[in-house]
Amino acid sequence: MLIPHRLMRCQRRLSFQLPLPTTSSSSSTPSFRTSNSSSSSSSSSHRNNTTTTTMMVPEGASLILRRFLLLVAVSLCFLVLFKTFSPNYSLLRFSSASLSSIPFDDSSLVSDEARLEKVLKDAAMKDKTVILTTLNDAWATPNSVIDLFLESFRIGDRTRRLLDHLVIVALDQKAFARCLVIHTHCFSLVSEGVDFHQEAYFMTPDYLKMMWRRIDFLRSVLEMGYNFVFTDADIMWFRDPFPRFYLDADFQIACDHFVGDSDDVQNRPNGGFNYVKSNNRSIEFYKFWYSSHETYPGYHDQDVLNIIKFHPFIMEIGLKMKFLDTAYFGGLCEPSKDLNQVCTMHANCCYGLNSKLNDLRIMLQDWKQFLSLPPNLKRLSILSWRVPQNCSLDSLQHYDSPAPEKDAQGLQE
Repeated sequence: MLIPHRLMRCQRRLSFQLPLPTTSSSSSTPSFRTSNSSSSSSSSSHRNNTTTTTMMVPEGASLILRRFLLLVAVSLCFLVLFKTFSPNYSLLRFSSASLSSIPFDDSSLVSDEARLEKVLKDAAMKDKTVILTTLNDAWATPNSVIDLFLESFRIGDRTRRLLDHLVIVALDQKAFARCLVIHTHCFSLVSEGVDFHQEAYFMTPDYLKMMWRRIDFLRSVLEMGYNFVFTDADIMWFRDPFPRFYLDADFQIACDHFVGDSDDVQNRPNGGFNYVKSNNRSIEFYKFWYSSHETYPGYHDQDVLNIIKFHPFIMEIGLKMKFLDTAYFGGLCEPSKDLNQVCTMHANCCYGLNSKLNDLRIMLQDWKQFLSLPPNLKRLSILSWRVPQNCSLDSLQHYDSPAPEKDAQGLQE
């Protein structure tokens, strides 16, 4: 280590030689010599005869003076060394910035944005596309919605591999803990002042906060440069949906009711399933969508979307919007008729968690039965869905109603 060497050099640089005391033959008392200045007119020949006076200093005082001067020299040396080896000595001040680098609790120190970036990066496809779903405690319990959701990926046609790109966004701590047990990519999204762990019923204040929090979160994902497929967890994935997406669309969304034309804004969109590409148009659209909740207070995100889809601002930003055909992206509101074509099925138009679980389980059974058929019988389309059952449409408003019923987690039902 070079510090002792530097210290010696520093001491040599800063130290100075103390005047040596003069002594007479009769005394050992230290003295300082001074030249007599009274003979300023004397010639150089007289300098050798100049009178020398001796100022007597007590021996103890001289020792104290030397020690003091030595202490000053050493202190100056350490100051020079400190600045040499610690140029950023402001780190000694325990500000919040410096404390944030101390790894005593990583989870509380790393920002939400940094944690989200890591999760998205780990889960993303090569083109920076991720699959996102939200989860609260009501849907996270064993044998509940999330387990059926993951099972559909495992038994679907070319869907198992998509689990590697799925990020579960937990809305409460219990849901996050369950996610860590059952899945690889989990993110905890906490909203201040709102408890999302219980079933959030349609149009309650917590329901509305949860829905608008979701829109704002998805906007942040787009701003980070990631495309996403957002899917509610009560949607069963039976086939890889990517071949059915439109290549030229910025924003494409599933429907409760499809009128037959993917460009027709009269389609009834369902916010529970959409595919969005990250670009300036989609980011501006999500900002506009989110800000519109102040223009239409008391409305949920889907009702507001049904209003703003006609707004001139959509044309101004050049957003390319497409509506997905229920033949491929069906639901209990309007089921896919051909199991050879279906990609996803949504347990929408359903009120109550128990009713939803019942019909989701039947849906999975129907799919398994279809898979067990030989190829020739599959092509005949001899099977059809046995749902809805408990999710009866009779108790719900129909397609042309202004506000269709919804269920837990703010899902269009």
